Amino acid sequence: MKKIVSFLFLFFIGLTQAQQLNCTVKVNGEKVTTANSQIFKTLETALNEFVNKTDWTGQEYKRNELINCSMVVNVSGYDSNNFTATIQVQSSRAVFNSAYSSPVFNFNDKDFSFRYVEFETMNFNPSSFESNLISVLSFYSYMIIGMDADTFALNGGDKWFGTAQEIASVAQQSGAKGWSQSDGNQNRYFLVNDMLSTTYAPFREAMYEYHMGAMDKMNADLKSSKENVIAAVNTLSKLYSVRPNAFLTRVFFDAKADEIVSIFSGGPSIPVSDLMDTLGKLSPINSSKWANIKL
Repeated sequence: MKKIVSFLFLFFIGLTQAQQLNCTVKVNGEKVTTANSQIFKTLETALNEFVNKTDWTGQEYKRNELINCSMVVNVSGYDSNNFTATIQVQSSRAVFNSAYSSPVFNFNDKDFSFRYVEFETMNFNPSSFESNLISVLSFYSYMIIGMDADTFALNGGDKWFGTAQEIASVAQQSGAKGWSQSDGNQNRYFLVNDMLSTTYAPFREAMYEYHMGAMDKMNADLKSSKENVIAAVNTLSKLYSVRPNAFLTRVFFDAKADEIVSIFSGGPSIPVSDLMDTLGKLSPINSSKWANIKL
């Protein structure tokens, strides 16, 4: 009997694996007609296993604590194991006492070229550059974890953003696009460096206030939660005074614009004229969406 218990114990221990992400990775190779589609299926399987089975934090998450996210790799070119692509990264987090998930991160990275040999082993090491494919997926895995942590505690994602910054610094030596400040002003380099800069602190403050102060209290007090959404947007507006066209302001509204419109399109009415002015100033590109908010 003791042997059976010991066996079962070891068996379940073997099944236990630290996992933090519940990520759906898709590889879309429809634009490439010169390659065998099997390579894209093999790549998709490999990426799903890599992202979901890598222990990113050393912490054991319960099933309901896993961070729901997705990565969509759109391949536009393929030749001799070299891929030209973009990657759309999204994540969300559950709202307290609700079945609703609030979008946290939504970013389209257009600088994603990489080499992949079918069935090659994928291993992550933050202090060394294995491939651009591994570095990009690892970078965004830590960005997702960091941004999720920021919604639960003010600056809670510092450690994970620090690892993402380390990955970016190491990968920069490869010469691959998207890792350097010379590659544009809205890429991986600026995404993580801005996140850790005190200049852009209002972004992270707003993310915390928006989720803990507003979204997590929607079920208990909708009117107060709406007021707290406005307060979070006002916190973000502090960034406008020092960086009117801040990259992180765009990152915020790429994730939150539709949700904000939805929040203020029903339920108890509160004054929103000042909010409309602030939104128009912070994100004029979404002006058509803001017009749908009910005054």
